[in-house]
Amino acid sequence: MAAEQQNEMKIPQMEENKENSIDGSLGLEILQIIKDSQQQHGLRHGDYQRYRGYCSRRLRRLRKTLGFKMGNRHKFTGKKVTVELLSDNRHLLLVLMEAERAWSYAMQLKQEANTEPRKRFHLLARLRKAAKHGEQLEKLCESHRVDAKTKLEAQAYTAYLNGMVQFELQEWKSAMEAFNKCKTIYEKLASAFTEEQAVLYHQRVEEISPNIRYCAYNIGDQNAINDLMQMRLSAGGGGGMMAEKLEALITQTRAKQAAVMSEVEWRGRTVPVKIDKARIFLLGLADNEAAIIQVYKLTHSQLFLCVVLTMIKVTFALPVKQRERAAEGADSGKVSNLQYLHSYLTYIKLWTVVRRNESMAHALQAKLKEPQTDENKRGPRPQDLIRLYDIILQSLAELSSLQGLEEDHTFQKEVALKTLVYKAYRCFYIAQSYVLVKKWSEALVLYERVLKYTREVQSKAKSFNNSLKDLPDVQELIAEVSAEKYSLQAAAILVILKSIPLSDRLDNFRLDPTLLSKQPNLVQFPPDFQPIPCKPLFFDLALNHVAFPPLDDKVEQKGKGGITGYFRGFFGFGS
Repeated sequence: MAAEQQNEMKIPQMEENKENSIDGSLGLEILQIIKDSQQQHGLRHGDYQRYRGYCSRRLRRLRKTLGFKMGNRHKFTGKKVTVELLSDNRHLLLVLMEAERAWSYAMQLKQEANTEPRKRFHLLARLRKAAKHGEQLEKLCESHRVDAKTKLEAQAYTAYLNGMVQFELQEWKSAMEAFNKCKTIYEKLASAFTEEQAVLYHQRVEEISPNIRYCAYNIGDQNAINDLMQMRLSAGGGGGMMAEKLEALITQTRAKQAAVMSEVEWRGRTVPVKIDKARIFLLGLADNEAAIIQVYKLTHSQLFLCVVLTMIKVTFALPVKQRERAAEGADSGKVSNLQYLHSYLTYIKLWTVVRRNESMAHALQAKLKEPQTDENKRGPRPQDLIRLYDIILQSLAELSSLQGLEEDHTFQKEVALKTLVYKAYRCFYIAQSYVLVKKWSEALVLYERVLKYTREVQSKAKSFNNSLKDLPDVQELIAEVSAEKYSLQAAAILVILKSIPLSDRLDNFRLDPTLLSKQPNLVQFPPDFQPIPCKPLFFDLALNHVAFPPLDDKVEQKGKGGITGYFRGFFGFGS
């Protein structure tokens, strides 16, 4: 907290010291100051309470520095900044911070009013207070001591605060006039400066534009809803306060359109749509398709939020009990309308998953071809793409088993054709993973399998001209596989040649940089074992077949000596 307050002390001094113009007039970069303060003190994370505390602390420092105290600790004495007291640009900054403090408190109450509706009255009071301070700032800037740029910024800031007040009061016409005035001033300021200086003004105009469109729609401009939807797809709506109103408006519009929507046609069959939530979903399908078209401009998380989560919610269209009743009442030859509608919604969900994963694979392919600058950082690998194509193939397998489409031979052939294309790509990246571990024979076999799949696709695609428009180009894959096969063969030969030591290839000249390295391959060490003659071993095999003569007569016969012989031996006699 102490470090944050030290930073607060440094930033205002830099801003306040640089605002005086060269000709001696007073100047204040209003938009630059509030944007920097908001980004550095909580609004980057939507913490309006923190920003409000910062504004209060800054006001206290400014009053102490200027000697502009509101009485003493015992008594409050109101004091306003007037034109006569205007001798320093910090007087303008003082009024600006009062407006910002009231505005931040109003935005804090705006967040809390979602659960406590009574706080909306306090919210309106604080917004009016902020607008009042903005008008005071505008009057001070009318002085001849203030430069022209500060005057224009003060007018735009006041118009913005007044527009916010009227917007909350749902006075659409007055709010639209105030926002248009603010937008016009910032556009003129942007045109008067260089591109680098005008970036901040252009950003402010983009923030205000959704509010203007929203007001125009509520006044009666039906074309404004299309502009609002495009803004939501490209930039996520108006952000914060505007986002909730925009989502509510779009939902309300779709609900009105759903009241007149009664049926949908898919693959030559018209199906009535009697479920309101299913109607609203189908009406929003065009917006989801537009989001998919902009998939390369959106991050994966944004695409997941705006498309996939919406598609997964199709389960609301058919409650379990209704599906069971439809299955019981359906005849064996043709599925019921309710079940066919369920198949259609499931098709939308699965095909969106296919397109989403295909777009992610496209992005990973581009990263895979880029050179890796940081060796410590893990980059994309072929295994990542294999996983994505597994999900795609699983979704296609579910598509082919949808109820009501078993007899649709055209649909089944289209799914089979798409399956072959993605199988070829999956097989290609499996081969790439084998190349990384230098398993050349396995990779070569897989490359041949890729060419087999692509030939089947080319032979079957002649009758389906429109089926490949959303699929990757197999011709590029064929060219890439051919190049990889040649490089694979060359790499295998080089590995074999590198494994042969110099002593075994003295008759073949080849530049080998490894000979100058710390571990040159000169001779094979340890050498291979070689067969050598060993010392013979002789075995007397005839010994077992020889009959030796008896030697009984040669053996000494010992007689029986008795006790006399014993004593003779004991005393040494008879030996």
